[in-house]
Amino acid sequence: MLDENPLLDNYHQAPIIGYHRAPLSQKFGAPRQPNLVALTSVIEMLALYDTPAAFVGLDKFSHIWLSWQFHHNYRYKNNNETSTSFRAQVRPPRLGGNQKIGVFASRSMYRPSGLGLSVVKLEQVKIVQGRVLLIIKGADMIDGTPIIDIKPYVAYSDALTQAQSGFAPAAPELLTVTVTDAANEQFMMLVSAGEPSNANNDTSIKDADTGLSNTTVASTIHHIQSQLIGSDMSIIKELIAQDPRPAYRRTEIATPFVMRYKSVDVVFQLIESGQLQIIAVVTV
Repeated sequence: MLDENPLLDNYHQAPIIGYHRAPLSQKFGAPRQPNLVALTSVIEMLALYDTPAAFVGLDKFSHIWLSWQFHHNYRYKNNNETSTSFRAQVRPPRLGGNQKIGVFASRSMYRPSGLGLSVVKLEQVKIVQGRVLLIIKGADMIDGTPIIDIKPYVAYSDALTQAQSGFAPAAPELLTVTVTDAANEQFMMLVSAGEPSNANNDTSIKDADTGLSNTTVASTIHHIQSQLIGSDMSIIKELIAQDPRPAYRRTEIATPFVMRYKSVDVVFQLIESGQLQIIAVVTV
C-alpha cells in the first residue's frame, strides 16, 4: 500500500514574478505592518512578467496589493522547508511576545503558506531599458523578497472603515528618537562620500517625484538599495521609532542594537523610558 500524506497532496505552486529591492536587507528594523513608514523601494519584475503591456492601466491606481513570500524565516531560508510542520500558535510582538494566539489570528511569518499580503502606495510604473520597475512606498518587506502577485487596491471594497481589529485596534505608539552629534557627523560624512564626483556632468534624466535615474535598471535599484542620501536620516528615525527591539528586551537601558539600512549599520539604544538614541552610523 502506498504511503499517503494529505499535507503533501494539498499544495499549490505559484511563480515568482519579481523581487523586492529595498534599503532594508535584514528583518530587524523592518516595519511590522505596511504603511507605517513611507520607505521607498522598488519591485523588479522578472521576464516574462516584466512586459510593459501587462501594466497598462495600473498607474491609474494609487495603491496596490502585493502577495509575497516570507523568505527569511527558518522554514524557507536556504530551502529548508519542512512540508509537514505546522505551528498552530504564535506570540505576536504586539502582545508583548509572551501571550499565545492562533496563527490564523495573526500576521506571523510562520504560517502554512509562507505568504504575506501588503497594500502599498504605487509611486510610479517605470519603464527602464524596456523592463518594468514599480516604485512603491510603505512596504513591510525586506530586500530580496519574492513577489508572487500584484493587484490594484480598490477603495470602495477594500477599505472597510467599520472593521474590528482585535488585539491591534490602532497603530503602535511611536518612541522618541534622537541622534548624537557624533552619529549625525558620521552619517553626513558617509552621505558626502557617496555623492558622485561628476554630479555636474551627469546627463541622465531624473524624475522629479522620485529622484531616480532613467539610465539603467541597475542604477535605479542601486539608488534605492545602497546610495545613502541626506533624507535617509528621517526614514531611519521613523523606522527606529517603531521600536524593532524584541519585546522582552525593551526595558534594557544602554544596550546597543544594530539596524542595517542600505550600506550602513545604525547603532541605537534606549536612554530612558520611551526614548531611543542613535549613537553611531558605520559602514557595513
